[in-house]
Amino acid sequence: MQDALAAHPVWVIVVDYILGAIMWTLIGRAAMNIFLPEDSNFFFMRFFVRATDPVLRLFRPITPGFLIDFLVPIYVAWFFFMIRFYLMPWLLGYSVMGMLSFPLESEIAALLYQAFNR
Repeated sequence: MQDALAAHPVWVIVVDYILGAIMWTLIGRAAMNIFLPEDSNFFFMRFFVRATDPVLRLFRPITPGFLIDFLVPIYVAWFFFMIRFYLMPWLLGYSVMGMLSFPLESEIAALLYQAFNR
């Protein structure tokens, strides 16, 4: 976390964590939808549906009608990826940062590296 704070202002880290959490929750919903229907009583699926329905409703006007329902969360998650990878660095005056440059994913990768390389 100290590396991310040294490289970016705190508000950038907070915005990236929020956008990253939304993106990964949308991806989680699509992944859970492979195994369970959206109206399942399984608590994880209920969480993913409740957490992502407002975001999907917000993006409904720009979501193509020909998309399969399963792909809609992936399509919307792609927007959050594009914002995090291209728009945020551009607004901050940086060039595109590259793979694993997102603060959220960098922290997770560092934790996994520490956990499995002891």
